[in-house]
Amino acid sequence: MSTDNPGASSTATPPRDLIPFRTAVRAWFAISWQTFGGPAGQIAVMQRTLVDEKRWIGQGRFLHALNYCMLLPGPEAQQLAVYTGWLLNGWRGGLVAGGLFVLPGMLVLLVLSAVYVAFGDTTVVSGLFAGLAPAVLAIVLQAVLRVGKRALTSPALIALAVGAFLALTLFAVPFPLVVLGAGVIGWLVHRFAPDWIAVSPGRDQADGPAPLIPDDALHAEQPSGRRAVRVLVVGLLVWSLPVVVVALLTGIGSTLTQQGLFFSGSALVTFGGAYAVLAYVAQQAVQTYAWVTPGEMTRGLALAETTPGPLIMVVQFVAFLGAYRNPGDLDPWVAALLGALLTTWVTFVPSFLFIFLGAPHVERLRGNRTLSASLAAITAAVVGVIANLALYFTTHVLFATSNTWTAGPLRLDVPDLTTVQPAALGIAVVAALLLFAVRWSVLRTLGVCAVIGLVLGLVGWL
Repeated sequence: MSTDNPGASSTATPPRDLIPFRTAVRAWFAISWQTFGGPAGQIAVMQRTLVDEKRWIGQGRFLHALNYCMLLPGPEAQQLAVYTGWLLNGWRGGLVAGGLFVLPGMLVLLVLSAVYVAFGDTTVVSGLFAGLAPAVLAIVLQAVLRVGKRALTSPALIALAVGAFLALTLFAVPFPLVVLGAGVIGWLVHRFAPDWIAVSPGRDQADGPAPLIPDDALHAEQPSGRRAVRVLVVGLLVWSLPVVVVALLTGIGSTLTQQGLFFSGSALVTFGGAYAVLAYVAQQAVQTYAWVTPGEMTRGLALAETTPGPLIMVVQFVAFLGAYRNPGDLDPWVAALLGALLTTWVTFVPSFLFIFLGAPHVERLRGNRTLSASLAAITAAVVGVIANLALYFTTHVLFATSNTWTAGPLRLDVPDLTTVQPAALGIAVVAALLLFAVRWSVLRTLGVCAVIGLVLGLVGWL
């Protein structure tokens, strides 16, 4: 039963909807159109909306959910949306939150893919993207500061964040190893020096106003073997059925079937976010299947970076072009649409399965101090990961070229300072001023930067 009072006292059996469902849907719809800037920006939007402004969920509970999502393959920000939606409104809240999180980006990228196929690069489209990309830098920087302020509560956690940043930036350590190493270090530190990582499992941090919904009132199903089997069977059927139907209708060797199978497999190995798997996807899409060219892979990534939703949505662009060029017996546009939708389906459905299957068990372990210490260490490492992402964006957005500096095991991409892009630098500064000084919303800031990019493109200054 819904309640108009989110702060109602908790009971032994939580209500189905802790937030009126229509209110939650409106909130997730608004969030979905602000999810620019990759996982860092997306997590920052949810943090600001759900924790800081609406206070529907406490900081501790939010970070606990984030820690679990960081351990899963797939887009962690979308999984965090599913998790928090589930906490607030049960399984239908998770479905709506996760679905809306993907929908705007899917629709926008679908239109842009069609525009690219039909018209190629245009001044208007290029100008819009040139304005949006530098604004992403300010969004990621904002996420580093906000998440870092709340997660780095001790010198040990700060050291973990710095260590994660250096491991990724200088030594190219794979993201899964960084996360695993941080978790192990957190466990060891809690065991031998528990005061170094202070944890309060199951309670919200006291550095802000208390959430309107107490922790104990949040939705949390009891885990059971029967429930796990039911979720697993339904999830696997929903995930695989479209691929089976496409294979029966178009044949095992068709491009659509190949895309369904390939991207189903890639969805299971996307540990560490989109960048960790994009190199593999690019290699297969370009060299093995010849769905796109190397230049088109880069353009697709730029499209995904400047549209709402997870960055891994770039696979939709790849599938659209690949199916359009290899339609089989179908009309090329029909094949392109089916390829894009099928690829999006098999890429994101596993996220719902992982959350609905594992979240009840993770919730049950919220009171485990050792686990909380490990997860706090992982969150600290994530701050370093986001900082590494900010450096990556800065190098590739503000500078035209970079050089690789090596010294033994050290390796660093150093931007060529003589190739700085004045327009991109100026737009990034404007975005930073609007976000930090004027305190505009992310969406409003992106709109202004897009207009600036469009104007500069039309006058030929890009």
